[in-house]
Amino acid sequence: MATLFPDRTFYPSPTLASEAPAETLAYVALLGHAGGGDRRAVPDALGVVDVDPRSPEYGRLVGRVDFPHGDNELHHFGWNACSSHLCGWAPNPHVERRYLIVPGTHSSRIHVVDTRPDPRQPRLVKVIEGEEVQRRTGYAAPHTVHCGPDGIYVNALGNAEGGGPGGIFMLDHETFEVKGAWERDRGPQHLAYDFWWHLGHDTMITSEWGTPNMVRNGVDPELLLAGKYGTALHVWDLKRRRHLQRIELGAEQQMVLELRPAHSPRKAYGFVGVVLSLADLSSSIWMWHRDERTGEWKARKVITIPAEPADPADLPPLLRGFKAVPPLVSDINLSLDDRFLYVSCWGTGELRQYDVSDPVAPVLAGSVRIGGIVRRAPHPSSPAVTRNGGPQMVEVSRDGRRVYFSNSLYTPWDAQFYPDGIRGWVAKLDVQPQGGLAFDPRFLVEFEEGMRPHQVRLEGGDASSDSFCYA
Repeated sequence: MATLFPDRTFYPSPTLASEAPAETLAYVALLGHAGGGDRRAVPDALGVVDVDPRSPEYGRLVGRVDFPHGDNELHHFGWNACSSHLCGWAPNPHVERRYLIVPGTHSSRIHVVDTRPDPRQPRLVKVIEGEEVQRRTGYAAPHTVHCGPDGIYVNALGNAEGGGPGGIFMLDHETFEVKGAWERDRGPQHLAYDFWWHLGHDTMITSEWGTPNMVRNGVDPELLLAGKYGTALHVWDLKRRRHLQRIELGAEQQMVLELRPAHSPRKAYGFVGVVLSLADLSSSIWMWHRDERTGEWKARKVITIPAEPADPADLPPLLRGFKAVPPLVSDINLSLDDRFLYVSCWGTGELRQYDVSDPVAPVLAGSVRIGGIVRRAPHPSSPAVTRNGGPQMVEVSRDGRRVYFSNSLYTPWDAQFYPDGIRGWVAKLDVQPQGGLAFDPRFLVEFEEGMRPHQVRLEGGDASSDSFCYA
């Protein structure tokens, strides 16, 4: 897998990455679902979508690799190697961005997919069984993959018994050997979810959701109303693998999920989405930042997105008593120039664009609607067809001009909030240079019954798959 010259998709800075050629393919995690809770009969898969507007197959599924099982609950997969391999403290510039590492949260399996020699026809080359992951790390329920300077990092929600703590383990980026748990001193951290880092500050940030037993069957109303889901961020010494600080957002801030740090390694701030406020069903975006005077890390709420009133008859049973649709912010993404933050409101069916040039004072710059628990807004390609699901996993091109998003979140949540069943699709937006969004009417990928799209990754890297060494 080593090459004589550095991989051409590695870039030392976000500016250079944004000047790279546009992507022509997108890889999409596809969750098999037979209905009625039985997923074993439909294998999971990784789909390949043509995203080249010049291609006669634009907006179509042009490749697919089926996995051996359908009980994985595929989630946030990532590349084996990326631009962080150019960083000085653990350089590996001759590794290729070639393999996609695809975790299964319910099965604890790790799937390794080779995108060479034909990127349109990837091949499943290795499956690490859940038992091996659990034996070597003590963890189960892997969820998110990020390529780091010294290996592949994978988070996990908990242990094989379904309890905590959750945390992070590592794979070798060449052999994919499971190297063991990452933490050396975890301090008070117990719940786990996402993780990202500030390479220029030797700092990792992690967030909180719940243990496998807390999330496997969907949102537990008793746990939610008791404030038992994640409420905090954690700050770590990246090189020493040591917990430094817990940042509490408040007991009413339930499910602190997706993290997006600023891309410039000189900047010490980032954004995190909170799914639900117990006070009013709103969602929120918080900014974490490092106090340059004290060195302490802090967080403040910078965006609140309110719930929308609704007729109880239009709501799923879980929400009828509230008479409102919560936004349910399930994903966020930050453009490589750190200017635009994208926020998926899976409940209301809205994708929002904020100008975060001033990160403490975001300004709403654009918005589109599709799907939603109540609205069921159509896509412009077929205005008479209602859509369900809503903007969920969102991915931004390197140059910031294109945004792709899927509509399935997590099988147990899909069943609770969209009980009529998610009909899978991936849509694309075009971005105006000064802000503003518009659907590409030519691009709506609809998937066959039983296949639900989740994470999207772009050929050659994207706004949420790389971290950089230089500004």
